Amino acid sequence: MRVCDYESPLGKMLLAADDAGLVGAWFYGQRYFASGLGDAEKNAEAETPVLTAALRWLDAYFAGDRPDVADVPLAPRGTAFQRRVWDVLLATPYGETRTYGELATALGSSARAVGSAVGKNPLSVIVPCHRVVGADGSLTGYAGGVDRKRALLALEGVHALGMRQRYA
Repeated sequence: MRVCDYESPLGKMLLAADDAGLVGAWFYGQRYFASGLGDAEKNAEAETPVLTAALRWLDAYFAGDRPDVADVPLAPRGTAFQRRVWDVLLATPYGETRTYGELATALGSSARAVGSAVGKNPLSVIVPCHRVVGADGSLTGYAGGVDRKRALLALEGVHALGMRQRYA
């Protein structure tokens, strides 16, 4: 496991990768920060091809581009259900939102179970859990904070945050 820091416009992030891919991308101070990493792993700073790809992806994203997530090998750690939820999140297009209920219907699950898995997403920004909103379009929960969620959606062109919006 190797880690590095990334200075995003929304605050410092910790990125972690193993030989399989990017394991985590967390905002410092967010809920579930560096979940699953031991202290030694949190201090194993090094540049790797996976981390370099993730840094490039984040630079492009925060510059307002739409980088392809396929350019970063992803290897999030989670249960089979959590990984299914995160895969559905990856399919949510840039600039669009989905409700917890829509995700639950797509997965044949409950909105509560989906919400729990969304909240434990270890790949903030890259796996776009910020694109999930409440049934009424409200900005419910975000492990990195609702202000960051609002900023990420605004970056993607979702400006009417009180109402659910879909953009092509």
